Amino acid sequence: MSDPAKSIRIGTMIAASGGEAATRISEIADLGFESFEPFFWQTTNGQDIAELGKRCLDAIGDRDITMSTLGVFGNPLEEEKLDLDTLQAWKDCIDNAHHFGASCVAGFTGRIRNRPLEESLPRYREIWSELAKRAADKGVKIAFENCAMDGNWQSGDWNIAHNPDAWELMFNETPDEHIGLEWEPCHQMVYLIDPLPQIRKWAGRIFHVHGKDATIRHDVIREHGIFGKHPFVFMRSPGFGDSNWTDIISELRLAGWSGSIDIEGWHDPVYRDELEMTGQVHALRFLQQCRGGDFVPASGKYEGGDPSLL
Repeated sequence: MSDPAKSIRIGTMIAASGGEAATRISEIADLGFESFEPFFWQTTNGQDIAELGKRCLDAIGDRDITMSTLGVFGNPLEEEKLDLDTLQAWKDCIDNAHHFGASCVAGFTGRIRNRPLEESLPRYREIWSELAKRAADKGVKIAFENCAMDGNWQSGDWNIAHNPDAWELMFNETPDEHIGLEWEPCHQMVYLIDPLPQIRKWAGRIFHVHGKDATIRHDVIREHGIFGKHPFVFMRSPGFGDSNWTDIISELRLAGWSGSIDIEGWHDPVYRDELEMTGQVHALRFLQQCRGGDFVPASGKYEGGDPSLL
């Protein structure tokens, strides 16, 4: 019997720019992860993406692990060399996603550097309208991560998709149904936005979820504010932060959402370096529990949910 619990899978991200993605999958595939998101930072470094996909699938073997999403994180709207490499990486990942078994490519929108957010919209429309058509031809969805990368409405280097007001503007420019979000609660909490109501409004545009959390230090805010020398928020691995992941997953299920929640590590100030995988495996098990734990099939008189039988 298939496991309906795994309509929402819990996995992790795998760095792919250095060519070691398949090796890393082999190293951690037996830790219990149910999905992987191989991701590139700005460039693929000239890799044969189709061949990389084959090696990643070979590393997974017959395990029940999927790769629904590839990641590309850079700025495809500008025209410096690395920006152009990022744009090409998007094209290559869209064209070759099927070699991983993936149906989604995710990353930053890009941004006209150090200019107000609205000034990026004409270039956004130019680049992403073309990429949207390319993706549609390949049966691939595009998902934008909601990370500001230290930018804001007035200035930034990487991404305009960090704020729900920006999402409205973006989706007006590119109304294509296969363009959406790679959403996570952490980046909303960092900017003191309540993430839960977003699921109810935007679930239809959420194509992939990152498993990352945040701890807000309200005592620091009260004493020092958010622009002082003391950090008022930390990015955390799920299970160590403030998000109610049981509610998050419940809201996703209520919206009919299915897909992968892939843990984005390397940010937790405590569970990092030699504790990195300790934190990630804890996050994996925590999110599996928030999902409802192990699947127990309904049977007997309770199956079907007829209240007259209770």
